[in-house]
Amino acid sequence: MSIFHANEVLPGVYHIQDPMGVCMTLLTGTRKALLVDTGYGLENVQAFARTLTDLPVQVVITHAHHDHAAGSVWFDRVFLCEADLLHYALYTDQAHRERVQQQAQSNGIAAPEGYASMPAAEALPLDSCEIDLGGMTARILPCPGHTPGSCVIEVPERKLLLTGDNWNPCTWAFFPETPGVSALKKNMQPVLALPFEHVLCSHQPHLYPREKIDFFYQNITDEALAAAPAIDMGWPIDTHRLDLSDGQYIVFDMAKLTQED
Repeated sequence: MSIFHANEVLPGVYHIQDPMGVCMTLLTGTRKALLVDTGYGLENVQAFARTLTDLPVQVVITHAHHDHAAGSVWFDRVFLCEADLLHYALYTDQAHRERVQQQAQSNGIAAPEGYASMPAAEALPLDSCEIDLGGMTARILPCPGHTPGSCVIEVPERKLLLTGDNWNPCTWAFFPETPGVSALKKNMQPVLALPFEHVLCSHQPHLYPREKIDFFYQNITDEALAAAPAIDMGWPIDTHRLDLSDGQYIVFDMAKLTQED
């Protein structure tokens, strides 16, 4: 039995959750399919995608963190924004996969034999910002925020936005490579001007209305961020947490509050 769970949230749009709780999205057109992110890779995600479509599958990674990119081990090559290529090499290395394996085992999840030493797929820089899947278009929009090479993906035919980790109801913007919360806000503004109606994020299995992300970005004001209390995330970083009234929150590096590049 597969350890993945897939839900067709819109026609031809499958939101897939892996056993560690992270999500990826399979977009299926009439000519090809696009898998957005690969999860932790604790099971063969390529084989699972084949249970949903027999179309050729291309893979795009929204950013290089291991919970999105470690599953690349099941593919020959993946594409991501050039600014995250170095981070991809770091977050898919053996040390990170050993930590994933230990975390999985502590949750009663078995990793495949040899998981920690499996070679990551070749990572290539995105050479196109628009992929025609046949009746469905994936517009890949570089959007530095969660990482320097983060991207979001618009699917205009479904009025859909895939946010990667540039928005989740709980958004983390404190990693050492994160440009800073001000950069995240600035770079998301053109995205929020797009005419999408639905949102999929990487750490929830649900389809959200766009009002959810609009509320988030309207309320993480500079004044609210400056007043956010400190929180210990176990990192040597000045992390603070801003809680919003609808249950959303953002954790960010206060030292980068005014940093925009």
